[in-house]
Amino acid sequence: MLEGLYSAAAGMAAQQDRMDSLANDVANVNTPGYKHLRVGFRDLIYQQSGRGSLTNVRTGTGAAAMTLGRSQAEGSLQQTGNPLDLAIQGDGFFQVRRPNGQLALTRNGSFRLDPTGRLVNDQGVLVQAGVTVPRGTSPKQLHIASDGSVSTGGGRRLGRIQLVTVPSTDGLQPLGDNLFAATAASGPARAAGRGSSITTGTLEMSNVQLADAMTDMMDAQRSFELASRAISMQDQILGIANGVKR
Repeated sequence: MLEGLYSAAAGMAAQQDRMDSLANDVANVNTPGYKHLRVGFRDLIYQQSGRGSLTNVRTGTGAAAMTLGRSQAEGSLQQTGNPLDLAIQGDGFFQVRRPNGQLALTRNGSFRLDPTGRLVNDQGVLVQAGVTVPRGTSPKQLHIASDGSVSTGGGRRLGRIQLVTVPSTDGLQPLGDNLFAATAASGPARAAGRGSSITTGTLEMSNVQLADAMTDMMDAQRSFELASRAISMQDQILGIANGVKR
């Protein structure tokens, strides 16, 4: 009799996990380079049940939410006019070095110059390969080519922004702040192919479709309510069964 309670409770937990991921997507609808999370469901353990001729009946224990990775569909491009706002067209990631020395990947190309003239992202994390601008040079005097080469208006080359990719993006480990780390599951970072290029004065926006996300949130809410009602009904049935025994 308790299997129904367990299955309904598992359904509520799965829909709560789905709701949490959707809420995170909605919160990042305006975050440049953000990719929405894909969530699916899997069956929990089945067990044999029944007696006599029904011994082959298999009873499930509900479902659980599981992460299927992030959609790598490109977001829309938004013109900003800022020469240090960069968007990747095609596959690939910008590579940055965190304060602890760890390399991280991101599609967020909202960059700036720190007080020492180094190219950093919004959190002040150094963009790879390190590009340092001569003192007194303004961002408008910089030219960033489609292959990531950075030079001044006078033609002096300062370095090259590296674009990298991994064999399996679903294996990337999220680090927060729209940063990801390569893992054994994703494979090591390697130079992006020739099909990837950089566009200046532009940001790739989030690929979250707000209307779809809100529709999915309503669906998750209704499914959560149905699972809650199932628990209430199971509780009533158990109450009746206890009354009959007395």
